[in-house]
Amino acid sequence: MARYSNPGAGTDRPKGQDIRALRRVVEFLKPYWLRVIGALAALAVTAGATLSIGQGLRGLIDRGLSGDAPETLNNALIFLLMLGVIIAAGSYVRFYLMTWLGERVVADIRNAVFKRIIKLDQSFFEVTRIGEILSRLTTDTTLLQTVVGSSMSMALRNIIMMVGGLAMMVATNAKLALLALILVPLVVGPVLIIGRRLRKLSRETQDRVADVGAFAEESLSGIMTLQAFTHENRDIQRFSEEVSDAFGTALIRARVRSLLNATVTLVVFTGIGAVIWVGGGDVLAGRITGGELGAFLFYAMIVAFSVGIVSEVYGDLQRAAGATERLVDLLETEPGIRAPANPVAFTLPTSSADAGRVTFDAVTFHYPSRPDRAALADFSLVIEPGETVALVGPSGAGKSTVFQLLLRFYDPNDGTIQVDNVNIKDAAPEEVRKRLALVPQDPFLFGSTAAANIRYGDPDADMDAVRAAARDARADEFIDSLPEGYETYLGEKGIRLSGGQRQRVSIARAILRDPSVLLLDEATSALDAENERLVQEALQKLMKGRTTLVIAHRLATVINADRIVVMNEGRIEAIGTHQSLIKKSPLYAHLAELQFSSNTDAA
Repeated sequence: MARYSNPGAGTDRPKGQDIRALRRVVEFLKPYWLRVIGALAALAVTAGATLSIGQGLRGLIDRGLSGDAPETLNNALIFLLMLGVIIAAGSYVRFYLMTWLGERVVADIRNAVFKRIIKLDQSFFEVTRIGEILSRLTTDTTLLQTVVGSSMSMALRNIIMMVGGLAMMVATNAKLALLALILVPLVVGPVLIIGRRLRKLSRETQDRVADVGAFAEESLSGIMTLQAFTHENRDIQRFSEEVSDAFGTALIRARVRSLLNATVTLVVFTGIGAVIWVGGGDVLAGRITGGELGAFLFYAMIVAFSVGIVSEVYGDLQRAAGATERLVDLLETEPGIRAPANPVAFTLPTSSADAGRVTFDAVTFHYPSRPDRAALADFSLVIEPGETVALVGPSGAGKSTVFQLLLRFYDPNDGTIQVDNVNIKDAAPEEVRKRLALVPQDPFLFGSTAAANIRYGDPDADMDAVRAAARDARADEFIDSLPEGYETYLGEKGIRLSGGQRQRVSIARAILRDPSVLLLDEATSALDAENERLVQEALQKLMKGRTTLVIAHRLATVINADRIVVMNEGRIEAIGTHQSLIKKSPLYAHLAELQFSSNTDAA
């Protein structure tokens, strides 16, 4: 199983071998085996009925058109009409069942891929672009739907027709069949040789399309920044370059596929011409009948047509194989953060007065993308239940890393982290996170209603609890004034709200969660004075009786913390109150002098 396949890393993408990658799709077909059998039965019936037309044609030429038995003409026509009805009914059943299977299997694959992605840890998203993932969930799965619902059915049908046609050719005239079989290597050879190149180009085409989607997704996500810095023309040019790369790769694939189809068509019709020339000579010499040659040519055309379709579909299967490899990359990616086989349960309820004890014991951690630099080094800290502790220090000191590890987005390389006397590596990540609530500096709101965004804190909460949380967060006033109140759509990322309003919705979400440990990432640093006052009031309600860790960029917001932890380069330099640190920590004194003197100057 892959730890991380790094699907967004361009040249590092693994290359598959052949269409055997489609065997993973078969696993998703197994639950629907009855429908698969029904589709295969309908396919076999239609193929058999189609092949039977040759015998009707032989009888029609040799007896019905000879004038010796006029009733034979009527019987042959009735026989052909019956075959037409059977073929039509079988085609209906086959097409419906295969289309149903294609839609159902793709829906299952999308669910499986999303289920896997949503549980991967942060290390995966450090090296994978979101647009790349979205391309796999949409473009690649749509391609698979086409293959399962159409191309695979066509391939199977025409393989049966090809094998059956060859058998009937041998049964009709072994001499002419031997002549036709001599040409088989000339058909199969190009399919195998050119097809291998086609598979590689198919995957590259999918990758280039994914690059287009990834760039567009990133540009649109940062549209305000893009326009603010007048970057439109440069991004238009870059997008055009990405599209041109995708077009160029697709064009090469189209040339190779066209070459394959043209080669197969030329060889097949050369063979048919040779058969007509030899067979026509035998009819003139009286060695075979006209009906025998007609039936043989019918089967030869069936085989030729089937070979052409198979070679055409083979290109689709190659593309699907490339798409399947990309999806399998995701399905086989194992999360680095997961619950142990027998997770330890938390015994203290989050509402307990003794809940909320946090212990860091000699923790050292390197981010996977920066293995040469320790984000935390020998970090030890004990936070008692109900205590408010502030983390201060310059950028890159490791403050945010403390939050990341506590939320178990990553595991430390050395040392242990405990919450309520439980090593969080021994517990299920979901249970650890249920005891925590994060209020980030830049809160993320989902493209949903105000109520749904608050309910992220507790999906089972009723509307009364949602309203109570909003009141405590000082968010009820502006929510009630929205056009549809709590059911108002807030826009993508909450764009219809101001920064202060988004922050208060985020606080309401944390209040509804009712955690034992609260994580505040300087929740007021980007707000104006009025909004900061409202948010601070909401935070005071939220912090009451809870263990609170605060990342402080502005020291004025944490002067009254129980303890202040001064961090630098991943280590703890000093711990104390504001007044004590002014005296014993040069770094803290420097930060305080810079901030408070600048505030005095501003005043």
